[in-house]
Amino acid sequence: MDLALEFLSTFAQQLQKPTLAFLFGGMALAALGSRLEIPDAVYRFIVVLLMLKIGLGAGIAIREADPADMVLPALAAGVLGVGIVLLARVTLLLLPGVRPEDGLATAGLFGAVSASTLAAAMVMLEEYGMGFEAWAPALYPFMDIPALLLAIVLAQMARAKAAQRVAVPAGGPARPRPKAPRIGEILADSLRGSALSALVLGMVLGLVARPDPVFESFYEPLFRGLLSILMLVMGMEAWARLAELRRVAHVYAVYGVLAPLVHGAMGFGLGYLAHLATGFSAGGVVLLAVMAASSSDISGPPTLRAAIPQANPAAYVGASTSLGTPIALLSVPLWMALAEILFAL
Repeated sequence: MDLALEFLSTFAQQLQKPTLAFLFGGMALAALGSRLEIPDAVYRFIVVLLMLKIGLGAGIAIREADPADMVLPALAAGVLGVGIVLLARVTLLLLPGVRPEDGLATAGLFGAVSASTLAAAMVMLEEYGMGFEAWAPALYPFMDIPALLLAIVLAQMARAKAAQRVAVPAGGPARPRPKAPRIGEILADSLRGSALSALVLGMVLGLVARPDPVFESFYEPLFRGLLSILMLVMGMEAWARLAELRRVAHVYAVYGVLAPLVHGAMGFGLGYLAHLATGFSAGGVVLLAVMAASSSDISGPPTLRAAIPQANPAAYVGASTSLGTPIALLSVPLWMALAEILFAL
């Protein structure tokens, strides 16, 4: 009984924090028909600043950390990215009304990582006083890239297989074979995404340079304020995308609600195993769960739109933005409360 009360208390406290309050505020404004607009360029600039800050902090920490401590969590992140896509392959894609291209694009997006959700989780952990390794956000690309790569490759393979089944009319011209997926191009395109590029650049600068003064005087003070604006935008965007989600099969709505919780539980479980093996912190376990629960909102959609043009963005972006992202953010207090209980035993 005491554990249940402690769990509910931690969860309720986090719902009252500014990070989630701005998310709810954005959704309320959109529901009321407010004309408030944040230009897309401003939104993307904020994301770049936040990811530079996260990358710089991770790079500085990696410079001083024991690389052996990172191996198992990084491996867990890669397994999660691949596992989430494969799980969708044997669940979501088998449901009625789901085209292979749409299902795999959705799987890739949910297997990838949301930069904004990661940033929000870091602030919530810091406000609550739950410590985590400063290099933990550097696990981002280890989950993000394998998920996008696998989803794109599987979609290309499904398309090629479907094309081979189409009969060629007698005497008619041979149909051109679909191009085989080029892993190098997909990888390069993923790395060129704005959020991931900023994160990787920050990590490299933090590792090889000495950016500590600018990190502490510029990026650190701005972090929470910029994140509140980002949460406001995400709340408005989530509400607006609900209209798109209504135009596709209802299974995408169910997936958008359940996937963040299932994926987050997978991430928490693997993170806890890393804790037992290497001493991975409670906050680190929570961040791994949050990354698994999140779905890419910056780099993922344009990458998938270019690599799987046949997929319907209303399906994969709608499921992610309108439901997946809010559920992933609301699940952060869940993983925090669970970690607090388990690590106290």
